[in-house]
Amino acid sequence: MFGSAFGSANKGASAYATLGVETGVGFASPHRLIVMLFDGALAQISTGLNEMRNGNVAAKGRAISRAVTIVGEGLRASLNKDVGGEIAQSLDALYLYIEGRMLQGNLHNEPEHLLEAQRLLTELRDAWLQIDPDKAQAAAPAPASPAARMAAQSYA
Repeated sequence: MFGSAFGSANKGASAYATLGVETGVGFASPHRLIVMLFDGALAQISTGLNEMRNGNVAAKGRAISRAVTIVGEGLRASLNKDVGGEIAQSLDALYLYIEGRMLQGNLHNEPEHLLEAQRLLTELRDAWLQIDPDKAQAAAPAPASPAARMAAQSYA
């Protein structure tokens, strides 16, 4: 009875998570915002895979749709194609490919497509983390991988 006056515990946790994300976005550097987009997409893919295994079609579809939106309206939209040139164009094409793989995986219940998208996004996230400007200022920078240098140019 008392709990019903305040909603479910899940709603409270959801509101807290939303507040945490909004607060994180408000204080995040541009570099960190990209990491948050990668993390969000990867989390949604994982949720989609779990829901696929559990046979929960609606929840699977919602999670994968969120991942597609994060990649399309977040990562792809963040690319600066004027400054990033060919690298930004290549990343744009890769993100479009990843979106397609997720959509196919969702439509046909094929986890291998989602796993491929997850692997590609993880590799891009790892490269992006190598070029963190905040860490570079705090310590002597280690040489970034060629993928990390290309990624930095594409978002500039």
